[in-house]
Amino acid sequence: MPKFVIERDIPGAGNMTPEQIREGANKSNLVIRELGSDIKWIHSFVTGDKLYCVFVAPDEHVIREHARCAGMPANRISRVAAVIDPASGEQPS
Repeated sequence: MPKFVIERDIPGAGNMTPEQIREGANKSNLVIRELGSDIKWIHSFVTGDKLYCVFVAPDEHVIREHARCAGMPANRISRVAAVIDPASGEQPS
């Protein structure tokens, strides 16, 4: 299934309390359970005013439905074309 990065503009995201993070994660998990097995949240990165969330889903529509039901913005949704890591620079043996 395709992987997506969702950019969420959330002013003050980097100042969220552990309780706010827990509440947001619980809401996301609840919506995912309701939507079924077509969507999976991998993890999120929190910066000053944004969240970058990595999801696996069949298409962008499912991602948008998750955001709508969870009451979260999905300002930009980008399908991942490739993953690059340090091992990407190694020659195959």
